[in-house]
Amino acid sequence: MPEQPVRRPRVEELAWKPTPMGDISLRRRQDPVTGADVLEVKLGDEFLMSSLFTVAEEELARLGLAMTGASADGGAAPLDVVVGGLGLGYTALTALEDARVGSLVVVDALAEVIEWHRAGLIPAGAVLTADPRCRPVHADFFAALASDDGLDPAMPGRRWDAVLVDIDHSPRHLLNPSHASFYTLAGLQRLREQLKPGGVFALWSNDPPDEAYLELLRTLLVDVRADVVTFPNPLQGRDATNTVYLGRAPG
Repeated sequence: MPEQPVRRPRVEELAWKPTPMGDISLRRRQDPVTGADVLEVKLGDEFLMSSLFTVAEEELARLGLAMTGASADGGAAPLDVVVGGLGLGYTALTALEDARVGSLVVVDALAEVIEWHRAGLIPAGAVLTADPRCRPVHADFFAALASDDGLDPAMPGRRWDAVLVDIDHSPRHLLNPSHASFYTLAGLQRLREQLKPGGVFALWSNDPPDEAYLELLRTLLVDVRADVVTFPNPLQGRDATNTVYLGRAPG
C-alpha cells in the first residue's frame, strides 16, 4: 500500500512560557478559509499578532520612513530607526528593505519573542538576525522612553530619525495600564525630545482614527495625519482597516 502522508495537527503549539504579563504562546494553525499556515502569538487569552494580517504593520514602516523626507539616492546620512514591538517582525523587515536605514533597534518587552526569532521559530528571524543593521533590545519600550538613557541602552541619549510603534491595540485600548502615560502630553513631549529635528513618529492602531489623539499629536508635532490602511479579511469576506498615525518633530 502507498505510504500515507503524515498529517500535521490543525493547531500546533510551537512554544509557551509564563511571563510577568501572562502566559505567552506561539502557535501555528491551518486557516480553514485560505488553507494557509498562520503564525499567531497569544498573551493569555488575548491575540497579540497574526501572520494572516500584516499589511498595516508593513505600512507602518513604509509610511513612517517615507515621511522622513531623506534622500532616496543615498546622498543623505543613513537613517537611525527604532521599532517599538518586535512581534512577528513584519515592521522591522519592511524597514530594512529601505536602503536609507543605517541602523535599526527593535525594542520588545518579551524576551521570549526575541528568542523565538533567534531560534528560527519565526521566519522573519532569519533575516533580522543576519542583517548587521538590526539589533534587538529586550526592554519595556515605554519605561525605556521615560528613562534617562532612552531607547538604546548601548547609546544613552540617542536621538532618532523615525520611531515606529506597534505595541498596544490603540491609544485607548492598551495591553497594560502602565502604558497609558505614553498617550498623554507628557509622554508625547518625552517622545519628541528623542526625535531628531524633522524626525518622524508613526503609530499603528487597530481602531479608526481618533480625533482627540490627533489633536494631542498636533500640540507638539507637525504634518500630523491618520492614514487608514485597508486590506482584505478572508475570515469575514470583506475588507478590514487599521490606522497609522504620523507626525514629524519641528525643525
